[in-house]
Amino acid sequence: MSSCGCGAEEAESLEKKTLIILLAINAFMFVTELTLGWVAQSTGLIADSLDMLADATVYGLSLYAVGKGIVKQAKAARVSGYLQIILGLGVLFEVIRRMLLGSEPQSILIIIVGALALLANVLCLLLIYKHREGGVHMRASWIFSANDVIANLGVVLSGALVFVVGNRYPDLIVGTVISILVIRGGIKILKDAKETEDAATFT
Repeated sequence: MSSCGCGAEEAESLEKKTLIILLAINAFMFVTELTLGWVAQSTGLIADSLDMLADATVYGLSLYAVGKGIVKQAKAARVSGYLQIILGLGVLFEVIRRMLLGSEPQSILIIIVGALALLANVLCLLLIYKHREGGVHMRASWIFSANDVIANLGVVLSGALVFVVGNRYPDLIVGTVISILVIRGGIKILKDAKETEDAATFT
């Protein structure tokens, strides 16, 4: 149940409205960050864009799970967790590829786009905050949003460091850190989903 202090039907309606907004924001930011990430040659922005894609998918799955039983909510969360891990591994591959082939990240563009993504994710975090103690599908959404804010701060920092030190390594390091955060978040979601399913089985 959401912590909005309202009835079940009203809580579900609020969850749906919140998730639709979150889905729209993350889908838009995925396209924006991926496009400008390639232009800026930034693994940090590309990593964050894939994180946005994972988020959009998670919010879509969570939207499907609203009003469903606990077991279906846990299954939706489990799919979200696996997706997060797969995308995290994909980001690691991209970091390694750019490390081997080289890149010239554009610091100013990284900072601007990273700051825009940070604002978007802070908004998402504020929207999901009151649902953070809800069902496992909403807790998964909360984990994604909280990780995103941390990742965005890292992207902005990497852009500043690329500007100061004049090389690509801060961008590669941040891309790696974001991928680890994504994978870690996926593992946490899988654990939460399993515990929820186990609890539902024995009740």
